[in-house]
Amino acid sequence: MKKKKISMNHLIAICRKFQLPGRVLDVREFGGGNVNDTYLVSLDSSDPDKCILQRINSNVFPQPSLIMENMQVLADHIDRELQVKKSPAGRQWRMIQIFSAFNSKKYVEDNGMWRAISFIDRATTYETIQDEKHAYEAGYALGRFHDLVSNLEPGFLYDTLPGFHITPRYLKQYDVVSATIKIKSTPEIKLCRDFIERRRSFVPVLERAKQQGKLRERIIHGDPKVSNIMIDQKSGRAVSLIDLDTVKPGLIHYDLGDCLRSCCNILGEEADEPDKVYFDTDLATMILQGYLDVAKFISLNDYDSLYDGVRLLPFELGLRFFTDYLAGNKYFKVTYKEQNLRRALVQFQLTESIESQEKQLLKIIDGLRNSSRQTLLI
Repeated sequence: MKKKKISMNHLIAICRKFQLPGRVLDVREFGGGNVNDTYLVSLDSSDPDKCILQRINSNVFPQPSLIMENMQVLADHIDRELQVKKSPAGRQWRMIQIFSAFNSKKYVEDNGMWRAISFIDRATTYETIQDEKHAYEAGYALGRFHDLVSNLEPGFLYDTLPGFHITPRYLKQYDVVSATIKIKSTPEIKLCRDFIERRRSFVPVLERAKQQGKLRERIIHGDPKVSNIMIDQKSGRAVSLIDLDTVKPGLIHYDLGDCLRSCCNILGEEADEPDKVYFDTDLATMILQGYLDVAKFISLNDYDSLYDGVRLLPFELGLRFFTDYLAGNKYFKVTYKEQNLRRALVQFQLTESIESQEKQLLKIIDGLRNSSRQTLLI
């Protein structure tokens, strides 16, 4: 169901409940996120002259106050780490600032939970990877983020989305929805159902590796897609990884797989012709190289499950899109009824493209593993 549009006066009134560095001049819708409502606020101050106002989707995040606590812990930790792990020459890393409300909380309740955070200026995001340099920077961004939080104990953060990026749970949700909601079959729906059935045995691959002690939980971003990677407009280098609602304890393989899923599909998640979607291995190589150039903390054992993560994540997202479509589009924002079905078809086609290039991807990963081993031996 479409949300009622919020008036400008109401948005300004919400902004005035926060300790912003200037008077509000204008508020307008911003970005194309699938979950939260986001607005760009213009201020009469010179530095900063903008900030971001967001209403957190409580249907997705049932305890939004815990998200804000996580964000504050994360911001404080990264600020400290940046004093030690300084950016290389010619690079910078920018962390968002949280503006408190006048009631001293990190949020305001007004027909939902609102927050105000700093706007990272002179930087931009993209819906798709522009070239190989951009791909390298996307990998670097995720690697830099993982490196900065590598010594933050996972137990210090709340798990605000229990089950998020645990693929077997999404399969269980699909089974429940599929069994309880009857919908007339179409060729596209049958394709999705058959695709899922043929890959059931693969679904627990990462969770099984964790249970066997081969993989361990760390802090993950949870949604490191290309549109959450901020690129400096002048240098073309990554300066931040935004949208921190999904930061939680988890396996870095989910993050790596999700980043590659997003960045190596040059036609994008909303591709008009799903059957033309493919996974670009040249971009994957650059992303992994950028990641490994800065994420020196990963073990050689982590490489063993890398391909599994690359293959699993587009399947996982396709499963989530298809389940949401069957359930009536309750989770992801849509502009038309069949949008989540089309999104699912895109992700399943991407999964199939990855599977068809398994040998090449394993060769790329093996080369990176050997390079890493040589580095460790020097």
